[in-house]
Amino acid sequence: MTSVCPYCGYKNRPGVLFCEECGKNLQAEANATLPTRKIDEGAKDLAAKATWGTARFNPASSIIIHVRDSAEPIILQPTKRTVVGRSDSSSTQKPDLDLTPYGALEKGVSRLHAAIERSEDTLTLIDMGSSNGTHLNGQRLIPDQPRVLRDGDEIRFGKLVAHVYFK
Repeated sequence: MTSVCPYCGYKNRPGVLFCEECGKNLQAEANATLPTRKIDEGAKDLAAKATWGTARFNPASSIIIHVRDSAEPIILQPTKRTVVGRSDSSSTQKPDLDLTPYGALEKGVSRLHAAIERSEDTLTLIDMGSSNGTHLNGQRLIPDQPRVLRDGDEIRFGKLVAHVYFK
């Protein structure tokens, strides 16, 4: 059975006592928290195109999130603040929208990556100081600076790409 490093997530050969990738002791702490993996910033395949859909979000509306390479969309009724990220069994903090089933760990999504905030008739997207950044239509967001979310926008959480639609 392969031994997954609790520090870097590398899948080591069976029987190895120290991680072949980062050198950490694999026997030291079985419940260590996996850090968010840093990704290459120069990914050319993730270029986004600007879209100019409506920013108006009605009180009865929902968000439909299409994650790239996923067959089923996520339908979300946003609350005042919806935190997006990935779950981690060793962390007490849990996101409202868990992207773990979409390869979040491998794609560099932080545990508490970004937030979607709802006001009276608009939505804003806020990066929460994530390790690999949040991009809206190809532009990296400054942490804690809200940006208006529009129908048809492309959001990148690390390397996880999703398109957002209002319904």
